[in-house]
Amino acid sequence: MNRPVYRWTYESIVDAIPGVTFPDWLALTIQFVLFEGVMLLLAWRYDLWHAVPAGTAAIVVATAGSALMLLIGRRVRDLSMPTAYRKLLFGSSIEVVLGVIAYVALITYLLVYTPRTGAPLLESLLGTAPPIPAVFLTLLVLWDVCYRIGTAWWASVIGFWVAFRHPTEGATRRSLRRVDAFVICFALLQLVLVPFVRGYDLLVFALVGHVVAVLCVSGSAIFIRTRGSTI
Repeated sequence: MNRPVYRWTYESIVDAIPGVTFPDWLALTIQFVLFEGVMLLLAWRYDLWHAVPAGTAAIVVATAGSALMLLIGRRVRDLSMPTAYRKLLFGSSIEVVLGVIAYVALITYLLVYTPRTGAPLLESLLGTAPPIPAVFLTLLVLWDVCYRIGTAWWASVIGFWVAFRHPTEGATRRSLRRVDAFVICFALLQLVLVPFVRGYDLLVFALVGHVVAVLCVSGSAIFIRTRGSTI
């Protein structure tokens, strides 16, 4: 009997069109060109050029995050690991739940918290009367970023759990250490956004705290596997 193939929700969406299969490079190119092209069109239409650097940074983070998700997924599926690991990592959709939590927290911060401080972030990017299409694209890109944050959280936690509960040997151990390193890189991508939210201390703290948390958890997984290989 064939082993079930579990995939990220992102991968399922990419392959959702019946009879159409995109190679990874094409799916990533479409993602970047589509979002970046629409953003530049809106910047031209509504004179929002000052928001382009921040928008491009967010789109790059989302697209690079997609590339790392595909890389991590391929590496994990090639390993001889318990089915429970793959099912938890890919089949539980917990990364979507964590992404939704991050997104709701961000929207609450943008729409409720910052206006009360007198320095609304969305207003600084899109103006006091933001165009509806620009708001729509902004919120869509922010969801993309938050989904990647949720995925990094989940991949980090599951990596630590597997390192602690399912010791491995040889090539599998080395491959899992590389996966943990990719997860750390996945989180580090978010730091690209920090320069664009300077002055918004809570948001900076959340981004940096997210990265530090993943570094600690995935770093601990790497340490457990490295220590195990020397015993």
